[in-house]
Amino acid sequence: MADQQTPTDDYDHLQQAGKDHLWMHFARHSGFADADIPVIVRGEGAYLYDAQGKRYLDGLAGLFVSQLGHGREELAEAAAQQARELAFMPLWSYAHPPAIELAEKVASHAPGSLNRVFFTSGGGEAVETAWKLAKNYFKLTGKPMKHKVISRAIAYHGTTQGALSITGLPLLKQQFEPLVPSTFRAPNTNMYRAPVHADDPEAFGRWAADQIAVAIENEGPDTVAAVFLEPVQNAGGCFPPPPGYWQRVREICDEYDVLLVSDEVICAFGRLGTMFGAERFDYEPDMITCAKGITSGYAPLGAMIASDRLMEPFLEPGAMFAHGYTFGGHPVSTAVALRNLQIFEDEKVLENVRSNEDAFRATLERLTDLPIVGDVRGEGYFYGIELVKDKATKESFTDEECERILYGFVSKQLYAEGLYCRADDRGDPVVQLAPPLICDQSHFDEIEQIMRVVLEKAGQML
Repeated sequence: MADQQTPTDDYDHLQQAGKDHLWMHFARHSGFADADIPVIVRGEGAYLYDAQGKRYLDGLAGLFVSQLGHGREELAEAAAQQARELAFMPLWSYAHPPAIELAEKVASHAPGSLNRVFFTSGGGEAVETAWKLAKNYFKLTGKPMKHKVISRAIAYHGTTQGALSITGLPLLKQQFEPLVPSTFRAPNTNMYRAPVHADDPEAFGRWAADQIAVAIENEGPDTVAAVFLEPVQNAGGCFPPPPGYWQRVREICDEYDVLLVSDEVICAFGRLGTMFGAERFDYEPDMITCAKGITSGYAPLGAMIASDRLMEPFLEPGAMFAHGYTFGGHPVSTAVALRNLQIFEDEKVLENVRSNEDAFRATLERLTDLPIVGDVRGEGYFYGIELVKDKATKESFTDEECERILYGFVSKQLYAEGLYCRADDRGDPVVQLAPPLICDQSHFDEIEQIMRVVLEKAGQML
């Protein structure tokens, strides 16, 4: 299909209307006072096209979402067909076929006894649901004091009041405080900057897991309800778990009767080469929160998946989990998700990730010859590249250098060169890459080539 451009008059109108009326998310609007807003009008496969016809490789799958890429007619048709039959019906004591069928499908892929699927509109709502369920469950089972949450430093879990409270990014939280109390932090698994056992991943993993036990003890085990962790932590630039980490965390949660929540809003549905991240690292949580890739972004949907044990108190006469969302489990969204997961099977999407993940890693690791590249880390199709001022000492950027180089140059120049991805300094400065799961070596090479051009120039700015 040829590149399509928006006529000049239409483009000018879009720009002005966008500046006058659209409040974009996590956006510095002052930056558009003398610059155009990037307007994306079309997607095809692994590529995006802007209003002026320029093509970009979607190196972030939208926002860790577009697993199957753009322009999939089958998914658009699934949405249209369902909208014709039943456009809307809430799940408030009623059901509809696509929600029932999707719950069955998701439960069949989830580990162990995680068989109960509570649908939401997105990931933040899934995290809210998991925390509310944890508190409600312990109140119903005779441990009403258990309500606190342990999560990890620099971890992102969402923007709603509860999910933001669980988030471990102080600069993201300060302007909205006071938030929901009773959340506490443990260390993350950033092996590149390990404070102890820097030469022994297994020992570092044991230490990091044991700090969760310390946090539980510090707060009192009778007051802690849940631990929220991502299989691979996103914020900070993709921190994989060291060997044995998840197994030790599971032991700790069992010892203190604390629920283990695997926050897989990013890591589920193929991002790590498995349907769920828990499968990739061989552990069984008590709950999974997920969203994003469940529909490949063709409709909004999230879910909290709970073990049968957590459902039991709510099966008693008169019991009810007094929680829900108008659009949770929307008929159109669940129909799209069903078709999405069928395509996963038909096109062997998980197998594609597993067969190509080593090549993706190797291609990104070519960039380690650049002085500015300190670390390349991740799993599957989910990677972070940490940028440093001095590779020998691992010295990071100053705040001024982050502003001038990471945001002022790297972020804008990657996009200008035709790569949509994320430059981020929540933690240390990184570039994050998570392309659609349909990508292959040609896309990896394109990513590496653009990254090389931009990072070489960035290194010269230090």
